[in-house]
Amino acid sequence: MPKHYRPAGKKKEGNAAKYITRTKAVHYLQVSLATFRKLCILKGIFPREPKKKVEGNNKTYYHMKDILFLAHEPLLEKFRDIKVHKRKVRKAEARKNRDLADRLLNREPTYKLDRLILERYPTFIDALRDLDDCLTMVHLFAALPAAEGARIQVERIHNCRRLSHEWQAYITRTHSLRKTFISVKGIYYQAEVEGQKITWLTPHALQQVLPDDIDFNVMFTFAEFYEALLGFINFKLYHSINVKYPPILDPRLEALAAELYALCRYISAGSGRSVDPKAITSNEDEQHEAEKLDTRSEESELRLAQLQHQLPTNEPGALMHLMEETKENDDEDQETKECKNLFRNFKFFLSREVPRESLLFVIPAFGGVVSWEGDGSPYKESDDTITHQIVDRPTQGHLFLSREYVQPQWVYDCINARIILPTEGYLVGRVPPPHLSPFVDNEAEGYIPEYADTIKRLQSAAKKQVLPMPGLENQDLDNPQALLAEGIIDRTEANEAAEKKRKLMMLEKQYHDELNMELKGVTYSSSLSHKNLQSSVEDVENVKEDNVTNVEQTEDLSKISMSRKKRKLYEAMKIGEERKKDKVRLLKDRKKKAEASKS
Repeated sequence: MPKHYRPAGKKKEGNAAKYITRTKAVHYLQVSLATFRKLCILKGIFPREPKKKVEGNNKTYYHMKDILFLAHEPLLEKFRDIKVHKRKVRKAEARKNRDLADRLLNREPTYKLDRLILERYPTFIDALRDLDDCLTMVHLFAALPAAEGARIQVERIHNCRRLSHEWQAYITRTHSLRKTFISVKGIYYQAEVEGQKITWLTPHALQQVLPDDIDFNVMFTFAEFYEALLGFINFKLYHSINVKYPPILDPRLEALAAELYALCRYISAGSGRSVDPKAITSNEDEQHEAEKLDTRSEESELRLAQLQHQLPTNEPGALMHLMEETKENDDEDQETKECKNLFRNFKFFLSREVPRESLLFVIPAFGGVVSWEGDGSPYKESDDTITHQIVDRPTQGHLFLSREYVQPQWVYDCINARIILPTEGYLVGRVPPPHLSPFVDNEAEGYIPEYADTIKRLQSAAKKQVLPMPGLENQDLDNPQALLAEGIIDRTEANEAAEKKRKLMMLEKQYHDELNMELKGVTYSSSLSHKNLQSSVEDVENVKEDNVTNVEQTEDLSKISMSRKKRKLYEAMKIGEERKKDKVRLLKDRKKKAEASKS
């Protein structure tokens, strides 16, 4: 037998053949760990958890099919070319050959993610469903500072800011915003686009501190993919409402940090070709075209104002439609019409201390007109037609009696309630009511805050529905005599309601009696249940005390017959219900203590 001969190893089967560790995957693809991470993020490949970890619990496993999928990725070859190119640049700089290094830097290999986006999202709806994390990441990078240590490029921050404002301008124009909530983490928004609910988080407009324990390379890879994804989505959405993409920013308003207000586009299809007026000196036609371009640049602010409904139809420039004016038709659902008309008759002005960018986004999305303190604003603070001024501290200047001064929370609470709430609780200097989250189902949680009940009554009053007065029980509405005494119904209607209530009570009692008889094991027929109902009720009274015991015994028997997995799941559900009850009990105790301390 030759010395170098080695018998064939045992063929891999099961989990050993299906899964591969990260170290072996890196060696198989012959790439670095950073490149492997980047490839997995861009392709949407994530670690797996096999049932049996054949090489230890401290290993990261991937599916073998995913690794074979990466091996045939054309992007892998691009990354290798970029690695070789960087090596050539370093070599040229080490030899102090600056000319060669500059030529190499100008010919750096590039790649696009268009094909990857099409692979991961075959349809547009698939892309919208995966947009939550994308919007959160883009809005986060839009608020980050350009730091040398973290290698955050200024171009990336500007691109994320542009994409986020394009998205917000579309949501504002189509009135697709549904919910908003201010938390410690930031401001949550939820919009409905083509039937898909999209929720994202934007950070507060504060100075961001970059921590040292974060791998920014991973975040850069996610941001790179999300920028491409959001660019494609904005392109599709803008064309769906007959708007040319990409829009441009007015340089003057961009310098004033009013990018959202400054979004605009070229009026005609031929305006996409850039023309330099100074370079045109001989041809008269070209001079005329340059003059038209300058006119468009001066009118960009007015066109954007029309985009966000910030100019009345009788003001100059209102006929220069940036988009076709959307009319209320049968295609709009009821919720969109409510959002479109919530602030329709209101004109807002923002003081400098309030979150301007957020309010510039949400107020026009619900039909309002808004301006702010600073250059480039549509109208000044002295405008007599202003109905509400959003302030967060006592006003030092002139107070206008024709407008209301409210805190910013009033705007967000009105949006979540879909009604115009009273402003007395939101006046400057007062502690506003609790800011309730619209993402919490109070009925499912088992605890309804007092202010949520107040909002519910205001909503019912706006819809002209009858609800019990505060302090009355729910069954008071079912009492015809109480309704007669309140003057809500007349005597004939009270008699009819009393008769209907009596019949319903008899049917309900019969139904419960039959259920109790079935629990007891008494056989009966439908005719006996009607004729001998009274005698059956007497028999049922004897077993009422045993009902609770029987239910507990039935529950124990059901648990015994369950499988182990279902029994564990059932016990986890019970534990969750008990925790929810404890939480409700804690909230009620806190409420009682707060009321006692006030008194």
